[in-house]
Amino acid sequence: MDDGRKDVVLEVRDVTMKFNKYEVGVNSLKELVVRAFKKNLKKKKFECLKGVSFDVHRGEAVALIGKNGAGKSTLLKIVSGILKPTTGYAKRYGRITPLLKLGAGFDGNATGLENIYLNAAILGYTKKEIDEKLNDIIEFSELGDFIYSPIKTYSSGMMARLGFSIAVNMESEILLIDEILAVGDIAFNKKCHAKLAELQQKGLTFLIVSHGEAVKRYCKRAIWLDGGLVREDGDINTVFKHYTDAMMAKKPAPSAQSAQPEQAKK
Repeated sequence: MDDGRKDVVLEVRDVTMKFNKYEVGVNSLKELVVRAFKKNLKKKKFECLKGVSFDVHRGEAVALIGKNGAGKSTLLKIVSGILKPTTGYAKRYGRITPLLKLGAGFDGNATGLENIYLNAAILGYTKKEIDEKLNDIIEFSELGDFIYSPIKTYSSGMMARLGFSIAVNMESEILLIDEILAVGDIAFNKKCHAKLAELQQKGLTFLIVSHGEAVKRYCKRAIWLDGGLVREDGDINTVFKHYTDAMMAKKPAPSAQSAQPEQAKK
C-alpha cells in the first residue's frame, strides 16, 4: 500500500455477488422436493452486488444506507469475511469485529459465560485475551447471575445485551454494525451509545448499516446502495437528503457513477 493510502483499513474493490435464484412455480413442498431431486428446477443468477468499490480510513465512521434488498447486509458479510464475493475483493487491515446480528454464533444449550468464550473465539481471540476482558463483558451486560444460565432461557433483549457487550469490550480496530443500535431498554441503550462514542474517540473505525438518521451521531460519510450499486458516496447529510428524496419519489436518484470518491476509482 502506497504512503497516500497507508491509513486505509478497509479496501473494497469491484465486489460483485451473485446468487442462484430458482423460478419455482410449484403447488406444494412435495412437488418442490421432487423437482429439485430430478433437477427440474429453472434457475437464474441474481446479482446482489454489482462492482462495488470504496475505501474506509482509520478512525472513520461510515454509514451504509439503502432500502431493504439493496445489498447492505450482504456487503457487510463480505467485508467481515463471512461471505466470499463472486468477483472482486474486500481487504481488511486490522482486527475486525462484526456485530451483524445480536446473538449470532451463540449456542443455546451453553451458558452465557460459556458463550462469551465461544463467541469471542469465533472472532479470533485467544483464551488469555478473553480472560482479560471477561469481567468487563459481564459487568457491561448487566445480566447478573443469568450469565450462568443457558442462552436458550434468555429473552431477545438479554441476548442482545450479551452480544453487544462482547463486541464492544474486546479489542479490535474495526467494528461492523448491522441495524443493532436499538439495544435493550432506554438506560442500557444510552450506555451502548456512550460506549460507541468512547470507542470512536479512541480511533476505532465503524462501518454501520442503518435505515435511520440516528446514525448521523457517529458518521460524517454515507454510502448509498441501490440495487447492488453505489448510487452516492459522500457527506452524510447530502447523501441522506438524496436518498430520502428518492424514496419519497420527489426526484430521481443520482446516476450509479456519481459522487464516488477518487480513492475508490484508483
